Amino acid sequence: MAKAKATKIASKKHLARLERERRQTRIITGIAIGIVVIIVGLIAYGILNETVLKARQPVVTVNGESVTMREFQVQVKVSRQQYVDQYMQYYQFAQMFGIDPSTDPNLSNTLNQITTQLATATNIGQQVLDNIINDLLIRQYAKANGIVVTAADMDKALHDAFGYYPDGTPTPTLTGTPFSYSTLNPTQYALVSPTGLPTTTPTETLAPTPTFDLNSTATTIPTMTLTATVSPVPSITPTATPYTLSGFQTSYKTALTNYAKLGMTEADFKKLFFESPLYRQRVSDKVTADVAHTQEQVWARHILVADEATAQSIRQQLISGADFGTLAAQVSIDTGSSAKGGDLGWFGRGVMVAEFESAAFALQVGEISQPVQSTDGWHIIQVLGHETRPLTATEYSSAVSAAFSQWLTNQKTPATIVIASNWPSNVPSLPSIESAFADLNATATVYAKQNPTSATTPTSATTPTP
Repeated sequence: MAKAKATKIASKKHLARLERERRQTRIITGIAIGIVVIIVGLIAYGILNETVLKARQPVVTVNGESVTMREFQVQVKVSRQQYVDQYMQYYQFAQMFGIDPSTDPNLSNTLNQITTQLATATNIGQQVLDNIINDLLIRQYAKANGIVVTAADMDKALHDAFGYYPDGTPTPTLTGTPFSYSTLNPTQYALVSPTGLPTTTPTETLAPTPTFDLNSTATTIPTMTLTATVSPVPSITPTATPYTLSGFQTSYKTALTNYAKLGMTEADFKKLFFESPLYRQRVSDKVTADVAHTQEQVWARHILVADEATAQSIRQQLISGADFGTLAAQVSIDTGSSAKGGDLGWFGRGVMVAEFESAAFALQVGEISQPVQSTDGWHIIQVLGHETRPLTATEYSSAVSAAFSQWLTNQKTPATIVIASNWPSNVPSLPSIESAFADLNATATVYAKQNPTSATTPTSATTPTP
């Protein structure tokens, strides 16, 4: 018969050691769990911060009203897309006509300007930030002065932009302010011959050729496609409405889908492209209502030389009776005016360099100036006319733009503007030219696979080296 195994009796020392080991295990386990929780929490916070919290942080606050980082980033992406669209349009036109963009001086210069703008993300970011500040100031002024943009206003602007006219296509009417120019007085007839007079009736172009302004903020709606081409907003012409309601809705949904790729919601789309421009126009109409349709101008001619001694010699010859036009054609280094006898035509303030302007506006008709130094050289100036003259449509538009820009500058002086210090690190670097070329090549590849025998396969391209 086997002997029973003796029961081992634990000593107090042994029990204490076991309890100590259990406590250590619990502590180690707790620390490990705590570390895991902290790591998971930090990761979750990082994701939440990047996707939600940071997007909701104000990027700029003007007089207590803020715009979020998300709105800022969306507008930067839209601006970048517009630059990319311009680049791709020029590049594809060059391919279409067999032009090498890297060797054509004008095209190369244009493409390099766009590339430079896109290369430094903060350049576009600063432009967008300035536009946001201006928009907040405009909206605050509008609210204080009872200027309202209604939903109906926005719908009409939206329909017009897409060429959809449910009430019939409007017929544009041309209206103008009648004015007349003065005739020459005897003093002016003695100074210049009638054949050398500047044109007194300005030629206005009803449909100016559009040019790209790389510093401006677009208010039109480019159509974003994989080929990165820009479809301009249809102009208002007296033709039948090009869209049915169904066609308009399809085009509108397509535009929203394209801009959704940039993170833009429908509310963003309407605000950026329709509501803000309407507020800007209405506030501009109010604050520039007193801009005059006339302006003090002078009609002047000049002779430009390189040094003061030559200028003094020219002045003495003129005082002695030499013909101004003849001397200008012979010695003036201003090639733009020398062929016209130095004639600069009529101009208002803010057109010429400051030194030249001050001297010209201070002269009496027929008076010959002392030598005037500017960054271009030394001028001898003679004023042929000095009067208040009506502005052309283009000149008036420029005067209104200048007045509104000055108004915005004045609004910023008393305003409390707070800009987030971290905005430069949150400026998107996409879309880019590289991504546009990748999309173009991908489209060409897909098309080639779907249409292997087609002769009209979209052209693929290699990203050019700036």
